[in-house]
Amino acid sequence: MALSKFLGLFLIHIALLWSSCIAADPFVFYDFEVSYITASPLGVPQQVIAINNKFPGPTINSTTNNNVVINVRNKLDESLLLHWSGIQQRRSSWQDGLPGTNCPIPPKWNWTYQFQVKDQIGSFFYFPSLHFQRAAGGFGGFIINNRDIIPIPFGSPDGDITILIGDWYTRNHTALRKALDAGKDLGMPDGVLINGKGPYRYNDTLVPDGIDYETIDVHPGKTYRLRVHNVGISTSLNFRIQSHNLLLAETEGSYTVQQNYTSLDIHVGQSYSFLLTTDQNASSDYYIVASARFVNESQWKRVTGVAILRYSNSKGKAAGPLPDPPQDEYDKTFSMNQARSIRWNVSASGARPNPQGSFRYGSINVTEIFVLKNKPPVTIDGKRRTTLSGISFVNPATPIRLADQFKVKGVYKLDFPSRPLTGPPKMETSVINGTFRGFMEVILQNNETKVQTYHLSGYAFFVVGMDYGEWSENSRGTYNKWDGIARSTTQVYPGAWTAILISLDNVGVWNLRTENLDSWYLGQETYIRVVNPEVTNKTELPMPDNVLYCGALSKRQKPQDISFATSITTSSSKLFLAVLMVASALLFH
Repeated sequence: MALSKFLGLFLIHIALLWSSCIAADPFVFYDFEVSYITASPLGVPQQVIAINNKFPGPTINSTTNNNVVINVRNKLDESLLLHWSGIQQRRSSWQDGLPGTNCPIPPKWNWTYQFQVKDQIGSFFYFPSLHFQRAAGGFGGFIINNRDIIPIPFGSPDGDITILIGDWYTRNHTALRKALDAGKDLGMPDGVLINGKGPYRYNDTLVPDGIDYETIDVHPGKTYRLRVHNVGISTSLNFRIQSHNLLLAETEGSYTVQQNYTSLDIHVGQSYSFLLTTDQNASSDYYIVASARFVNESQWKRVTGVAILRYSNSKGKAAGPLPDPPQDEYDKTFSMNQARSIRWNVSASGARPNPQGSFRYGSINVTEIFVLKNKPPVTIDGKRRTTLSGISFVNPATPIRLADQFKVKGVYKLDFPSRPLTGPPKMETSVINGTFRGFMEVILQNNETKVQTYHLSGYAFFVVGMDYGEWSENSRGTYNKWDGIARSTTQVYPGAWTAILISLDNVGVWNLRTENLDSWYLGQETYIRVVNPEVTNKTELPMPDNVLYCGALSKRQKPQDISFATSITTSSSKLFLAVLMVASALLFH
């Protein structure tokens, strides 16, 4: 009896100690079942990718330094990876969900992602990264809230609303993929969705009857935080709300200098937070609009997303013409000047209680320079491909990070050129060799006729300059070296360049890609490999126990024990409860 009481007290002590460790950095758990469902967002029944039978998927809600555990069950008929766009995966590129770092989750399998949203705040989203699947859905918002002890640079909003906008095709992702494989363009999209729904019938000629549209309900005299993400394929969209100003407050983890916009261009893969004050009268509902940019407006009028902002005391339906977009269809100077106006709020705290601007990026010596140039699609070995600096990236059968771990030779080359190739383009698995704790300058030069958006995993980079024409050494004189915004996704206008600076302090293998899904699919990407010569868990976490194997290492992969796979989703909380139950039984036996 005395022994059992001793054991009970000991176990309770261990459980409380263990739970106090967990309390310091709490866990949040999600179960994702990824499957096909039939939906008709534009009035045409089609196959879409749902999560837990929802399209779009649920919003992940977390707080700085939380440990996020997401068990993914793949019920598709093809392999799957989920990528957490903008989540930096500090010390853990193993969880990034891209083919350069992870083997895919086979059909009918479970796989559990576990990562810490370390020292981050802000608005992000997730999506499936393989097989052109993002064109079918599978995306959702990802929120990282401030810890209570860290002030936010605006009053607490009365509500938090996620809005996913994006161009959309009524053909499913496999048909779109086949068109690209056959060397064809995708052509004009069929519409723009807002939260997975088609346009409100603002025009009887342009919009057919019976389409379900999104309604966002608000109360008068309140302030709401709108987190808007362009999750589409390749179309830049202008976002606006009739008769309302949008006060920009944050983008992809950085608080901005707060400025009012009547509308803002949101390019593919980008995320913004606006503060919306419901200060209008409620004589009617208001239009929320996402319309295509830099295209022939009369031709694209059908491709417009329209949702409804409804005050609780609204007296009628929205009516009349949509609010006007910027009048610069072919002149992108307005859009570039708007982009340049987005500045970092250097006096606000970020994820930690110190001003964001305390990192003086403008005074750090650059150690590596890469000029990355994209061009219109080319033909390589009879295939239509896109390139970055003359190289069309080929994803290896064995992920780069896994090949490094097991010293598999010949998977990739560390020879990505610092300047564009002058010879013929080639298809290769060519990777940038980044220097740990180096400071890299990357110039993104767009020699295409459409806007390209570039994203880098693992980091927030500083957007220090953009202009038309060819970048030159003299262009550095125009750089913003004080309050350029730090973010993970930036646009590059056609015939223009954008310069970014990256502090390479995160060990791993990190994807640098265009977010334009068609160009990405055809090879416009590479990876930056950042290795600490001293192997230590302080700069990179160990390979996860549940790592998947493929390619040259496929023989290491064991058949999945489904019962075990499902049980690990809530292993931490279940273990804690089990310990307490055992302790209680021993104590009071």
